[in-house]
Amino acid sequence: MTITKRSISGGALLLALGLLFIAVTVLANYALRGWRLDLTQNRLYTTAPGTDRILKSIKEPINLYFFFSEKTANQLPQLKSYGVRVRELLEELAARSNGKVLLHVIDPQPFSEDEDRADALGVEGTPLGPSGTKLYLGLAGTNSTDGHASIEFFDPNKEQFLEYDVVKLIYQLANPKKPVIAWLSSLPMGPGFDPQTGQMRQPWVIYSQAEQLFDLRPLAPTAAKIDPDVNVLVLVHPKNLSPATQFAIDQYALRGGHIVVFVDPIAEADQSGTDPQNPMASMGADKSSSLPKLLTAWGVQFDPTQVVADRDHALSVTLRQGEAPVEHLGILGLDKGSFAPDDVITAGLSVVNVATAGHLEPVKGAHVRFEPLLESSTDSELLPVERFRMLFDPSTLREGFKPTGVRYTLAARVSGEVATAFPAGPPAGVALPPGQIDLKTSAKPLNLVVFADTDLLSDYLWVHEQSLFGQHLTQAWASNGDLVLNALDNLAGSADLISVRGRASYARPFERVVRLQRIAEDRFRDKEQELERQLQATEQKLTQLQSAKGADSSTLVITPAQEQEIEHFEREKLEIRKELRAVRAGLDAEIHRLGNTLKILNIIVMPALFALLALGAAAWRRERRRVRP
Repeated sequence: MTITKRSISGGALLLALGLLFIAVTVLANYALRGWRLDLTQNRLYTTAPGTDRILKSIKEPINLYFFFSEKTANQLPQLKSYGVRVRELLEELAARSNGKVLLHVIDPQPFSEDEDRADALGVEGTPLGPSGTKLYLGLAGTNSTDGHASIEFFDPNKEQFLEYDVVKLIYQLANPKKPVIAWLSSLPMGPGFDPQTGQMRQPWVIYSQAEQLFDLRPLAPTAAKIDPDVNVLVLVHPKNLSPATQFAIDQYALRGGHIVVFVDPIAEADQSGTDPQNPMASMGADKSSSLPKLLTAWGVQFDPTQVVADRDHALSVTLRQGEAPVEHLGILGLDKGSFAPDDVITAGLSVVNVATAGHLEPVKGAHVRFEPLLESSTDSELLPVERFRMLFDPSTLREGFKPTGVRYTLAARVSGEVATAFPAGPPAGVALPPGQIDLKTSAKPLNLVVFADTDLLSDYLWVHEQSLFGQHLTQAWASNGDLVLNALDNLAGSADLISVRGRASYARPFERVVRLQRIAEDRFRDKEQELERQLQATEQKLTQLQSAKGADSSTLVITPAQEQEIEHFEREKLEIRKELRAVRAGLDAEIHRLGNTLKILNIIVMPALFALLALGAAAWRRERRRVRP
C-alpha cells in the first residue's frame, strides 16, 4: 500500500480539525458559560429585570435548600419534570447572584437526617402510595442573621408564579425587617370602646392578621405627614380627609409610594351620622367615600352614587329570623371567573364576597396602567345607591333589572407615572420643612391597588366566629382575608419585586394536534348521532311490524319482514362502525404525519440547512481568497 503526501496531509488536516473542534467546545463551555438565547414565545427562560436587580442588591449570603425527592418522583412523571424545572430556575438565580445565593439540592431519603432537616425548616413531605413514602418538593432559605423562610411545597398549578414565589423568599431573607404598614381608617377596625354597646370591641379579623404579619401603625385621619419608612399606606373608607392629609398622601404617592385604597358607595360599618335614638334616620345617612381628587390624579374614576348589581353572582340573604332567604343583587359571591388569573394578588383564591360595591374605570387620557383584579359578570347593571339605603326587601332589586352585558371592575391595580393633585402647591395652612419642595410629578412610579368596596373587610362576609372554653376562634369560609393580605404582601416588597408578575405556563399543548382531535371528535359525534337516529327509526319500524301481526297473535313471533329489517339494520350498523374506525384511523394518520414532518424538519432539514449555510460561507471565503491579488 502506497501512502502519498496528499493522504498524509489530508489525515493531518482532519486530525487538526478534530482537535480544534474539541478545543473550541471546551473553550465555549468556560467562556460562554451563562450565555443563553431564549427563543420561546413568551420568553419563559428569561428572568424578569426586577429579579436581576433584586439579586444584585443582596449584601449578605443566602443559603437555599431545595428538597426534591427525585427518585420518588419517578412515580409521577409530570411532578418530576416540574421539580427539574424548579431546580433549573434555582440554579439560574444562584448563577446570576454573584455568589450571594448558595444553592443546596437535597434528595431526602426516608428516615434520614435530611428528612428531619426538611421538616425543621418548614418543608413538608407528601405521602405517596401504600408505603407512605414522602415526596418532598419545597424550598427553605436562611440568611446570615438566622432568619429563615420556606415554601412548603411547589404546587404545579401555580407554575406561572414560580419565579415570583422564589424571588419573594429571597427578597424577604435579604430584607428581614418587617414591612411598615400605615393604616388610616374611618371605620372602627381596631380595638377600642364601642359607645353603642358600652363595651370594648374586638378588632376586625383582617386588622388582627395584618398586625401579626406587618409592623402596623395606625394613622390618624388628620395626619399631616407620612413617615418615609412606610412601605405601604392603607386607606380604608377615606372620608372627609383634610386638605393637609390629602396633600401628605399626594406627596407620598409621588415619591413612589405603595398604596391600597378601599372606597365604597355604601359602607355598612360606617357609624358616622348614626343616631341611637332614631335608627331609621340613620339608615338614610351618607355612608359613601370616594377620595375624588387623589383618585382622579392617579388615573382612576369612581362614582359613589352607583352600585353594581350582578344577578349571576347574587347571594341569598336572610334579613329577619324565620323568613326564607332572598337573593340580593348587591351582595355578591365572586368566583374564579371574576379574578385576574395572572396576578399574584388574586392567585389561588376561591370565593370573595362583596356587598354594595361600586365600580372603577380608568380616567381617559391617563398615562397609567389600569389592570382589573375583580370583575362582575356580564349579567350586571349599575343601580342608583338610593335603592340600597332603605332596602327592606332585596327582591325588589329585580324590578326593572336590565343587564348591560358589561363586566364592571370592582378592584384594580394601577401603576405608572402620575402628576400631583395639587398643581397650585400646598393647600393653605400647610408649611413644608426647610429645604423641601413639593413634588409635581412622580419621582418614582406609583403602585396602587384600589377596591370599590369596604364591606369585604367586614368579618361577617368571610369568617365564622365562635367562643370555645373562653377562647375567641375564627374560621374563614371565603378568601377575603387572603385577597387583602396578598395585596399588602405584594406591595410591601420593592418595586422590583412587584414587577415580577405571573409568567406563561411552561407546559404548552400541541395546538394543531388538539385542533385535529377536536375536528375528528366532531365527526365521530355526528356519526354516533346518526347511528342513534337509525336505531330509533328501526325500533319504531319493528314496533309497527309487530302491531301489524294481528289481534290473534299473542306470542312474540319474528316474521320474515322483521328478519329482513333486522338484517338490514345490522348491515348498516357494521358499515357505520367501519366509518367510525376510519375516522379514528384518519385522525391518527394525520397526527403521525404531522409528527413525522416535525421530526424530518428537526433532524434532517434544519441541520442540512445549517450545513449548507456553513458550506456556502466557506466557499465564499475560498472564492474571495482566490480572486484576491
